[in-house]
Amino acid sequence: MLRIFQGWVQRYFSDEEAVVLAVVLALGFAIIISFGGKLAPLLTGLVVAYLLQGMVALLRRWHVPHGIAVWVVFLLFIGALAALLGVVLPLVWKQIINLFNELPRMLTEWQVQLAHLPEQYPAFISEGQIERVMLSVNTELGQFGQWLLSQSLASLPMLLTILVYLVLVPILVFFFLMDSQKISGWIVGHLPNERRLMTEVWTEMNQQIANYIRGKVAEILIVGAVTYICFAVLGVNYAALLAVLVGLSVLVPYIGAAVATIPVALIGVFQWGFGNEFMVLMIVYAVIQALDGNVLVPILFSEAVNLHPVAIIAAVLIFGGLWGFWGVFFAIPLATLFKAVLYAWPRGLEAVQETAQQQVVITAE
Repeated sequence: MLRIFQGWVQRYFSDEEAVVLAVVLALGFAIIISFGGKLAPLLTGLVVAYLLQGMVALLRRWHVPHGIAVWVVFLLFIGALAALLGVVLPLVWKQIINLFNELPRMLTEWQVQLAHLPEQYPAFISEGQIERVMLSVNTELGQFGQWLLSQSLASLPMLLTILVYLVLVPILVFFFLMDSQKISGWIVGHLPNERRLMTEVWTEMNQQIANYIRGKVAEILIVGAVTYICFAVLGVNYAALLAVLVGLSVLVPYIGAAVATIPVALIGVFQWGFGNEFMVLMIVYAVIQALDGNVLVPILFSEAVNLHPVAIIAAVLIFGGLWGFWGVFFAIPLATLFKAVLYAWPRGLEAVQETAQQQVVITAE
């Protein structure tokens, strides 16, 4: 057993760069897992700055000075944040309040519809089954009400946290954008001089992660906006709330669209029943999902993330369980990181031969 372990270590950790990369990755994950909650504003600012860095680079290619480019992008970010806080969130919050006010009436109507099922389908559904379903639903609603009350009592610390984010995150975003070259230079200065493996992994990751994150943010905004416009034209109740849910559903591939279908269908049934309006709503929703998957995604994601669907779902479950929303958002980039490291990792004799070839080249020069 010991020889097997020694052979495995010799095969995968014979390269000094591999050991350094393993230590860096392990240290990074350990810091995030241990101090992720405390460093959340810093990590949020870093993520937002990474998203905006592409706009800064675009302005730099147009020969705009770095300082002016950063200020332009930062002011656009502040304007978008103000629009979100001043327009979108109040509208969504108002519709959430209206939904909770309408919930008792909707549940009563739902129970009436269920009570008629044994009469319509006596061979499949009995009155006892309907009573058990109603009892279970009422129990779950009672527990949900208690949870909601506890959350409302603990809302003051949450409000303080939101205020901290609103102050710290924009400041951090500005300094990350303004001093990006200094920060990256400081990080590189503390890495080993020989970092071929790190450079290879970072090059592949930077291409795929930048494309994925910016494309995913654009997809959320486009799908959410189109859904809101279509639902508002159809006169669907709670159009803004449903648009937010449908927009965020694109974060979870294969599962998000199916899960978002449930509230859309329930709202349509409660508003119109199973009539023509409901069928039109579901057809429009299906068209939005089809256009998103077959037109929008290929346009936005120019760099394909070649991951098996099982790997994507596993990454969403693992990282979502560890870090919540941000874990779901970064599940595919983190899975891509794992894949890039796995493919670039030197293996035994191949690594030795490659190192020998590099030494021959250096000697010849």
